[in-house]
Amino acid sequence: MIVIHHNPACGTSRNVLEIIRASGAEPVIIDYLAEGWTRPQLLALLAAADLTPRQALRTSKSPAAELGLLAAGVTDGQILDAMLAHPVLVNRPIVASPKGVRLCRPSETVLSLLDRLPAGPLYKEDGRMILNERGEIVSDLPT
Repeated sequence: MIVIHHNPACGTSRNVLEIIRASGAEPVIIDYLAEGWTRPQLLALLAAADLTPRQALRTSKSPAAELGLLAAGVTDGQILDAMLAHPVLVNRPIVASPKGVRLCRPSETVLSLLDRLPAGPLYKEDGRMILNERGEIVSDLPT
């Protein structure tokens, strides 16, 4: 089973969802903006993804700056509290599968969480190729 913590308004999140579906899996989709986070849930996801709250903080197109969260002295606890109050502060999408949990930015990061790669060719939201016509990962992608 694959779970995607998804924001339907985000191009990267939509692209990751389509990559998962193209692999033949139908993920559980959690619209975290609508549902919010619980502290245990978010702490578990961040720990499983080996991320600190600061590493998972969405700094662009979010209220992070206006909430003062970008200052050097802000603690992870303060960031976590803000994430619980403002779910949009959590960068997305976060994907959980039997192979692990990752923040899937860039979108091709999700490939390592899939049991089967989608058929190619497959492209990123910006038009760059992820998988070629033989279904092979394009070599210049981060892993």
